[in-house]
Amino acid sequence: MANILDTKQKLVQRIKARRREGKLSQSVLSQRAMVSLGSVKRFESTGEISLTSLLRIAAVLGYEGDFDRLFERKNYQSLDEILNEK
Repeated sequence: MANILDTKQKLVQRIKARRREGKLSQSVLSQRAMVSLGSVKRFESTGEISLTSLLRIAAVLGYEGDFDRLFERKNYQSLDEILNEK
């Protein structure tokens, strides 16, 4: 569970950094993403947000394509599976 919390915290910090690099206030980000200001503030303080809101924020920041690759890699169970797929 600690690994999940660490991952969530790192994601929040990266998104907050991208927002700041773009010189966007939380308010402007919420307006552009069509996400409530409360959701943006809650996300940046707790990491909690709906998937839809997270995708909207990612789109405003220019990172929506990163989600296209999520879970793309197959989880192989053996070397034979890898070799047979090629």
